Amino acid sequence: MTSLGAARGNSAATLTIGDVLAHLKVEFPDLTISKIRFLEDQGLVQPERTPSGYRKFSGGDVSRLRYVLAQQRDHYLPLRVIKDQLDAIDRGLAPPGTSTDSPRTSHIAVASIEDNAPTAEHFRPAPAALRLSRDELLNAAGLRSDQLTELEQFGLVAKKPGGHYDDDALAVAKIVADLAHFGLEGRHLRAFRTAAEREVGLFSQVVGPMSRQRGSEAKGRAEETVRELAALSVRLHAALVQIGLREVVGRS
Repeated sequence: MTSLGAARGNSAATLTIGDVLAHLKVEFPDLTISKIRFLEDQGLVQPERTPSGYRKFSGGDVSRLRYVLAQQRDHYLPLRVIKDQLDAIDRGLAPPGTSTDSPRTSHIAVASIEDNAPTAEHFRPAPAALRLSRDELLNAAGLRSDQLTELEQFGLVAKKPGGHYDDDALAVAKIVADLAHFGLEGRHLRAFRTAAEREVGLFSQVVGPMSRQRGSEAKGRAEETVRELAALSVRLHAALVQIGLREVVGRS
């Protein structure tokens, strides 16, 4: 793997922004020139500039961009966290579990929440890629048919219009399967759906106006805000649950 830190001070900066897009778009089909510019504005990559102001990217710049995009896609990390990881790598450190050489092991996005909160699964804003039949979903998630029926009844899992299940359905089903080991069933989890809908309504007041702004960078800012809000929401929820459970244990 090309050193991520090599992006800085690399004299072999010969690629235009169009070259970079063509190079990375096969792996990241949703990538646009606007997104690359947005990542530059956020300080994630620093291409050289010609005297006339044109960007020139090096191989290290491309590796750095690939790292950022992979961390967003595979781990749903906010740019703030990715930037901290890159700063650590630039200092010769290796944050655990952040190698760009590791292949994708799942379509499900997993984020490591900070401040000693537990690991949590998040939904990606990009269109889901999986198309699972009912039996495939049951096998992949480890659920029984009656458990899936209950999840559908309470609106926690739903089929897509084509009659298949997607990444989001699998993510929820896997979490519910893990909770079932503690005796929790779909009917116990309706409150999670209600709470999520309330958060979506609240956060939409922040993201909605941003997504309607004009300009090539507006979508990138809106997507990054979604990631930040999702991560902060999970951290707050985890902190409150941990505090409450510690009080329960302390009273027993």
